[in-house]
Amino acid sequence: MKYLSANEILPDALVRQIQKYVQGTVLYIPSPEGRRKGWGQISGQREYLMKRNSEMKQLHREGYSLDQLSDLYCLSEDSIKKIVYKKEK
Repeated sequence: MKYLSANEILPDALVRQIQKYVQGTVLYIPSPEGRRKGWGQISGQREYLMKRNSEMKQLHREGYSLDQLSDLYCLSEDSIKKIVYKKEK
């Protein structure tokens, strides 16, 4: 998220109105409902994890042990279990 100065983008009257409530602090203004991106959509992290988990499940079906997957993906065996045994929706 990029930091912007209110003085640079908002009309003076609006800045004065906001200053009645907050001064000298960072203020987050959320996107309107319906325009928000889901977690990981902008960074690509969601897609990366879905692909990784799918690969992990496939390797487990092919015979890789939880210990082998743990070493391969640098995750605990408990984390691997949660991924490979998770029921699909």
